[in-house]
Amino acid sequence: MAAINVGRVQVTRDPDCCDIPYYVAEFVEREVGTDLNCLRKLGKLIEELSENKKQLEEQVLTVSSEVPRRIQNALKNAEDSKNSLNQLLQEETVLFDSINNHLLTAQPWMEDLGVLISQIEEVERHLAYLKWISQIEELSDNIQQYLMTNNVPEAATTLTSMAELDIKLQESSCSHLLTFVRSTVKFWHKILKDKLSSDFEEILTHLHWPFVGPPQSQVFGLAAPANVPEIYNNLETLFSQLLKLQTSDELLTKPKQLPEKYSLPPSPSIILPMQIMLNPLQKRFKYHFTGNRQTNVLSKPEWYLTQVLMWIGNHAKFLDDKIQPILDKTGSSVNARLEFSRALVMLILEKLAADIPCLLYDDNLFCHLVDEVLLFERELYATHGYLSSFPSCMHILSEETCFQRWLTVERKFALQKMDSILSSEAAWVSQYKDITDVDEMKVPDCAETFTTLLQVITDRYKNLPTASRKLQFLELQKDLVDDFRIRLTQVMKEETRASLAFRYCAILNAVNYIATVLADWADNVFFLELQQAALEVCADSNALSKLQLGQLACMESSVFDDMINLLERLKHDMLTRQVDHVFREVKDAAKLYKKERWLSLPSQAEQAVMSLSSTACPLLLTLRDRLLQLEQQLCYSLFKIFWQMLAEKVDLFIYQEVILANHFNEGGAAQLQFDMTRNLFPLFSHYCKRPENYFKHIKEACIILNLNVGSALLLKDALHSASENETILDPNQPSATAVLHELGVYKLAQQDVEILLNLRTNWPNIGK
Repeated sequence: MAAINVGRVQVTRDPDCCDIPYYVAEFVEREVGTDLNCLRKLGKLIEELSENKKQLEEQVLTVSSEVPRRIQNALKNAEDSKNSLNQLLQEETVLFDSINNHLLTAQPWMEDLGVLISQIEEVERHLAYLKWISQIEELSDNIQQYLMTNNVPEAATTLTSMAELDIKLQESSCSHLLTFVRSTVKFWHKILKDKLSSDFEEILTHLHWPFVGPPQSQVFGLAAPANVPEIYNNLETLFSQLLKLQTSDELLTKPKQLPEKYSLPPSPSIILPMQIMLNPLQKRFKYHFTGNRQTNVLSKPEWYLTQVLMWIGNHAKFLDDKIQPILDKTGSSVNARLEFSRALVMLILEKLAADIPCLLYDDNLFCHLVDEVLLFERELYATHGYLSSFPSCMHILSEETCFQRWLTVERKFALQKMDSILSSEAAWVSQYKDITDVDEMKVPDCAETFTTLLQVITDRYKNLPTASRKLQFLELQKDLVDDFRIRLTQVMKEETRASLAFRYCAILNAVNYIATVLADWADNVFFLELQQAALEVCADSNALSKLQLGQLACMESSVFDDMINLLERLKHDMLTRQVDHVFREVKDAAKLYKKERWLSLPSQAEQAVMSLSSTACPLLLTLRDRLLQLEQQLCYSLFKIFWQMLAEKVDLFIYQEVILANHFNEGGAAQLQFDMTRNLFPLFSHYCKRPENYFKHIKEACIILNLNVGSALLLKDALHSASENETILDPNQPSATAVLHELGVYKLAQQDVEILLNLRTNWPNIGK
């Protein structure tokens, strides 16, 4: 319970109910309180409360009068809706009964009408059937009349219309009608085709078709020049009329197809007039290159491949000048030369499909066939403009059995070539060693021949029709690169004891060159397309992680990355071995220099001329000789890495083994600086503009050791003060880093500088 005191009256509050006395007491306490002067407000408060009471009563009366009226209206609306619904239900019942009665009455009529409608539909079908027959007979009669009047063009046009009717009826189930249409089309097609073909062949004979000689030796027309225009007019007329028979010819003649295993792209039939023009060439081809003819030899595929290329070349001018204008005039989209080439290439494909199983397991014959086919394809595309969307020899070579054999043969001969490359006496000698501008990479013959081998393989498979086949060849190339890397590693291990010798450097140059070539190829459009294809294959098979797929997709990596990484690792290991070898020699040559008496050397003022320390000569001579030797034997990029790695090791060695291991008087510090800045650093000035930047430990140590005494004392105090300031975090005092930067010291830390200061012996005697 809660209690509130109002004057002397105590009012209790019940929190579980609406306690009006409590709220009244709280209101009075809030408005009046204990100030008796506020009682004058009571009149005004009473008036306000009365006004509020009146407004609340009016609102209550208004609400109490409106709510029943709204409820009443809602009830009335619901009642009206109910009555309307009942009325609709009654009407629906009446209507339902009426419909049922009507259906019962009309049922006999519907049965009679159904019979009549079925009869009418059957009569309509018969009528339509008769109309089709009548239309076909009418077209047939028209063709007959046109032929009787020798109006062959109209007869050919009418036959085209009949063939189009045949096409429209293909979905019909009237088998007899279809047979009738097809037999009628076939009847007239044969008559027109035979008539036009014989006339067309006669014209071709007058033109001395086909042309067996080169274009310049061809004679078009008869002996009398006056007949030539007439012959060409007849050629155009007959060609156009034969072209009109194309639709019916495609209906009646099923083109010869190779088995589905060759996955040839769909292509339209050769146009009819071109088929007639090709007949004599097809006969010649089959005569010479099938059966027991002496020209049909498995070991000589170049005979029929070259013959087809010659035919295409010999007829190209005539096809472009005489046949193409006719096709253009008729509105055809066919290219005469490509149509001619496509038909002859089909002969090649049939020949290959028949021959390949006979020589599949003879490596030499099969390899020779592949070589000749690839040369044929290159000539066909480059010279005669053959399209990649047409069937080609690569489709035959892509057949599974043939393709796997091709891969096997490629691998076998590539490995044999690699054996001969590495066993050659000139394997490690550059072909361009005497030509400085060409021999920048110092590439040994074996590396250049190997990359040429890879490039040749790329050229051989780049026109394969499917990406999956190309990717299998890419895997072959990667295997060959890995095999060559392993062979180089084996040869390198034999030369490990002579890591600075010519052969070891040649191996290193070879590794670097192959890695560089592969990196260049990775940006080639062809290999970028293969990368995209590989990405799709890996995404489908979940062969790679999401990270690897992302790297492939955004081109952060390439198809050769694994090979390049292995080659780079081998290159780094070989360079490290060379650097370590030279560094061991440097350390041996620096033994006396490490024991130099840096404490007792005369000051610079006591010497007329500063000269190189005699103990430093072996060290510098060793460095000079090895740098010159490797500069001549390594390519520029490798030598740059070599001398930078060596400089880093020499810098730390002299800093740790010479400087930190000794104490220096003024003369010793000056001599060290002279040896380094005037003798060591210039050895590397041939390879960079500021060699001292590669010897930062030595350079900065010399700065500290050669400070005059006053500056050294100030530096010592500044470093001590900076350490104390860092402890108390005083922002007004310079840091140790800032103090050292002013002296040009950036590499050495504060502790290193303090150690170097303690190595100095030329401090003043403060104790006296």
